[in-house]
Amino acid sequence: MKKTLIIGASTNPERYAYKAAHQLVKHGHELINIGLKQGEVAGQPIQSPKEIFNDIDTVTLYLSAGKQAAYYDYLLTTKPKRVIFNPGAENPELALLLREHAIEPVEACTLVLLSTGQY
Repeated sequence: MKKTLIIGASTNPERYAYKAAHQLVKHGHELINIGLKQGEVAGQPIQSPKEIFNDIDTVTLYLSAGKQAAYYDYLLTTKPKRVIFNPGAENPELALLLREHAIEPVEACTLVLLSTGQY
């Protein structure tokens, strides 16, 4: 299973980050939620981006490109194997930066990847 960090976690059941968190847990993946608002999603607390996790396989982004710059250093320090840019989160600048640090950028939908067995 792939330890996954969601950036842009939300307690709102209508948000795709919320749906992805539940699907990740349903598929047996360990989950860490990062967001600005406190709460809990899929049985895991939403944490602020202070603690660095060094054992992350996948980061899945649910933030628009304009809000991602604050997380660049956090992502590079976390050193995931890949970062999924969900629809609406595409960011060529960050994708290039990730490639330069041997992190695979993936433009895809986490929910689709999970539902089709490609995650």
